[in-house]
Amino acid sequence: MLFLKTDENGNPAGTTTEDSNITFWRAKRRWARVGIVYLVMLVFAVLFVGPLLFAAFSSLKINPLEYPPSLRIAELNPVNWVTAARLGNSGSGNYWSGGFAPGGDIPFDIQYFIPDGVEQQTPEIQVPRRRPGAGLGAVRAIEFAADHAEIHDLRVSDTEIGRHEVEDVERAGRFVTWSFRITYAGDGPKIDRVPVDILAAPQHYYISSTLPASRLERRGRVVSFVDIAPGIGRYVFRNYARLFDEARSVTTGQPLFFAWTRNSFFVSVVRVFTNLLFASMAGYALARYHFRGKFLVFLVLLFSQMVPAQVTFISNYLLLRDGLFGLSNLFGRTSLLNSLWGVIIAGAGSGAAMIEAGKVFIMKQFFETISRDVEEAALIDGANQWQRYSRVVLPIARPALGAVAILTFQGAWNEFFWPFIVLTSPEEVKTLPIGLMSFRQTYGAAGDWGLILSGAILSAIPVIILFVVFQKYFIHGVSFGGSKG
Repeated sequence: MLFLKTDENGNPAGTTTEDSNITFWRAKRRWARVGIVYLVMLVFAVLFVGPLLFAAFSSLKINPLEYPPSLRIAELNPVNWVTAARLGNSGSGNYWSGGFAPGGDIPFDIQYFIPDGVEQQTPEIQVPRRRPGAGLGAVRAIEFAADHAEIHDLRVSDTEIGRHEVEDVERAGRFVTWSFRITYAGDGPKIDRVPVDILAAPQHYYISSTLPASRLERRGRVVSFVDIAPGIGRYVFRNYARLFDEARSVTTGQPLFFAWTRNSFFVSVVRVFTNLLFASMAGYALARYHFRGKFLVFLVLLFSQMVPAQVTFISNYLLLRDGLFGLSNLFGRTSLLNSLWGVIIAGAGSGAAMIEAGKVFIMKQFFETISRDVEEAALIDGANQWQRYSRVVLPIARPALGAVAILTFQGAWNEFFWPFIVLTSPEEVKTLPIGLMSFRQTYGAAGDWGLILSGAILSAIPVIILFVVFQKYFIHGVSFGGSKG
């Protein structure tokens, strides 16, 4: 057994108290530096991710542009979840999606503060014939809850004496709660929503209700509810449900968001496969082969990254309009405009080619880090050039291939310029970024930004998932692609 000798102060033999203090303070400074680095990284993470999270939370609001902005969101309150589920079940027997169906009986309460000296008057309850939003939702034929709703038992259910701040002055008065029921009269179809407007007398100040009010108008005299029987799903994710319920094609009636997402996936996946194939082959040739003009080819490749897409878009547009020298006949078209293949081909020949030059550079740099001994061993075993490339080198290059795939998918998924030029009509042929811009023109003009924000959040999810799943390949591939040897 070994024993550590110490002096009378408890320090190891051969050291002094001053040496121990110096070691202690050095360790403390080291941990302080580590803490500062992590704090700085945390601040940057909040700066970059914070706006996305705030936008995601705001997309749940009925009015995401409310001022001042707040994270106190009624749609994220679990108490409101329970209430919305109960009201949805009362309206249609469905806790999740709610609605209004035959046999529906929806109880609802609303509370006002009435100052002393003000005569108490019963509010007026209305189920308006209100359309769900702009776009096709404002013109297509729908069933209105107002045609089937009946209001019953409008009465005072509770009165309480108290004080409340009114116009920055605390006043005495009473809190009065009115209760009523809305029932489905007769038979008919299920209706998605039950909007309600409640008009109160002057100096009747809205306090609360079974579900929080959607809007307050005329200084609080008019309390508006978008839907009093939403169910938990349509209450929390109302704007997301509207993406598929209201944003539909005028000609086919199909949800446009599905079509735009499908188109973006098609363009992105085709672009990824073509990039992986051609970028890896070109990068391998530049890294392994020796031929006359190799350095010049590499310089031209790098130079092409400096040419903006706007320089060549007119000539490329004319080529697509004229069918690319008749090649469009292979697709059964006289022109490649308003075609996804036109976006793919135009992107490969213009702006995206500048990006793909960067992919070739990444692959070339990565292949140069792979020892030639691996290929020579395969050559001794009888492997030809194609076998050495496909079976030996390419599997080793998975990190670089992953980086290329992520960068290509992100670029194609978010590409705006060429799809905006090539895809103009019909609406079903557009990609997701172009479709979201049409949302801005349709719904933004009406001040309905919740649907636009929810669409933007959904469009970001595939890229986020792709990066999270393949981030190790991305970091490894890019780090190797930026160095040699």
